[in-house]
Amino acid sequence: MIAASRQPVQIIAGNAHPELARALAGELGVSLTSTDVGAFADGETRVHIDGDVRHANVFIVQPTCPPVNDNLMVLALLADAAHGAGAARVTAVVPYFGYARQEQRSRPGDACSARVAARLLQSVGIDHLITLDLHAPALESALPMPATLLRAEKLFLPQLQTGAAKNLVVVSPDAGGLKRAQRYAAALGASLAIVAKERPRPDAAAPLQVLGDVQERPCLVVDDMASTGRTLHGAADALHRAGASVIDAVFTHAVMAPEAAERLSSTGFGRVLTSDSIPVENAPWLEVVSIAPLLALTVRHLCGEATVSADLGIVWSSPKAGSV
Repeated sequence: MIAASRQPVQIIAGNAHPELARALAGELGVSLTSTDVGAFADGETRVHIDGDVRHANVFIVQPTCPPVNDNLMVLALLADAAHGAGAARVTAVVPYFGYARQEQRSRPGDACSARVAARLLQSVGIDHLITLDLHAPALESALPMPATLLRAEKLFLPQLQTGAAKNLVVVSPDAGGLKRAQRYAAALGASLAIVAKERPRPDAAAPLQVLGDVQERPCLVVDDMASTGRTLHGAADALHRAGASVIDAVFTHAVMAPEAAERLSSTGFGRVLTSDSIPVENAPWLEVVSIAPLLALTVRHLCGEATVSADLGIVWSSPKAGSV
């Protein structure tokens, strides 16, 4: 249980993932603060915090998963409501940060949507951000508020290290995930490979070739999310053609757009792991690892109740001058 302090801890659940908020509150030994999230007749979002948050250290659990725009607005309004009700500090617990794929302008006329979303959260008084496996690491330096950036491999590695296959090859399904794959490979004592691909249009990827020796070797494909499932499906197809024996997969965020689950379940993966960073539908082919213990440790640290070591995969980020 969080010890009594100058600023009592309050956990608020948005409407995106109340199960995760309850699990976090359970890990911390506190009760959820009562809230009401709804909408007016014309669709405008309406929120109300029923509990007393005066002088409290408030943590709002609200991943901005689909429907992204609605969940982002609920988060912003809850933060504004918490400050308006007298909260001393508001931290947004956003394990999955929507819009992180749009962290730069690919061509003239594009919006830098990730920066817009981050500025929105800053504008409503969010003092700190906790997030997990940002899709674009470059976004870390653009966040306008201090942030705690968590890495999911610290949750998955204990599961993967048990009965790890010999001669394992860790595979990045694209160049952007290479550093993540390197960390997994180092921790598992595995070799490294990468699937070279091109992206002809948004949400579409065409695998080209496997760079690395996977012939008759077990492979583990690691990625930060499964949205359409095409990247993981394409990587598995390329690995099969390259002669891989068994192919497992691990990804942090189960975004799962329509047909993604069917696509992944038919790919022929041996074992598939993901987290509960966003709500996940039960599926016999999918193992879900809870992030609540890692979130609880992070909350305890931010409240001065615990210390953390670098090997837990927690990165502290502060806004740079001119980042907003």
